[in-house]
Amino acid sequence: AVGTAATVKALTMDMVRATGTQVILGNTYHLMMRPGGDLVEQMGGLHRFGGWTGPILTDSGGFQVMSLSNLVKMREEGVEFTSHIDGGVKHFLRPEDSVHIQHQLDSNITMVLDECLHLPTTRKRAEKNVDMVARWAKRSKDAFVDRPGYGIFGIVQGADYPDLREKSAKQLTEIGFDGYAIGGLAVGESQQTMFDMIAITTPHLPTDKPRYLMGVGTPLDILGAVERGVDMFDCVMPTRAGRTAQAFTRHGTMNMKNAKFRTDVAPLDDKCGCPAC
Repeated sequence: AVGTAATVKALTMDMVRATGTQVILGNTYHLMMRPGGDLVEQMGGLHRFGGWTGPILTDSGGFQVMSLSNLVKMREEGVEFTSHIDGGVKHFLRPEDSVHIQHQLDSNITMVLDECLHLPTTRKRAEKNVDMVARWAKRSKDAFVDRPGYGIFGIVQGADYPDLREKSAKQLTEIGFDGYAIGGLAVGESQQTMFDMIAITTPHLPTDKPRYLMGVGTPLDILGAVERGVDMFDCVMPTRAGRTAQAFTRHGTMNMKNAKFRTDVAPLDDKCGCPAC
């Protein structure tokens, strides 16, 4: 469940537990901007700060830097950006900084800092991205403090180029991580392209380590990805759909704001036993 700023929107933690989710996600970019890693650490980390007793995974912040920030400048050492919160103030984030902040947040699953490309992109740009992602992944792992109950995941990139996906997966497995994420998908490509890239990537990832598809997604996306070897998912869609009165059922998607449902006392799905139904 996505709890960007250490809380899942519109839900108490007891409600989140009732959904069956085992992990919640916090976002390093948002938390480093506000309230800051130092304060969260002072407050006892995200578990105490947010009231969640289970595992917490934190995104490295790379995707948000690319999508939310202004004047982003990538270079080998790290990424320079201005925040969407404090306007013209410049920030600089290195792989080591991201890992340190995630340590302050007391995240059980740390994600390496990577660069997420928007599709479509040129092959030359994707090749450069894959090689830098591998170098940043190594630096992230070297900065990670290994301890019981905590781990760090690498992130496979490669846009929609099959050979680059394979190359990225092999580079990361050579470095060695506790789990492997598939990044850079669900960013504008077709569902079939996403499925194709997953199917190309998973055979090159260890079978005894979790495989995590980032930012996905709809029930059909999840089923298709599971079929292709994925174990873990995160997406804002479940809570966003709930807040906007959209229900996913075995009969399809239903907009509960439609007038016909105003006096309908039937369950959302008569074959489902979840609290909502």
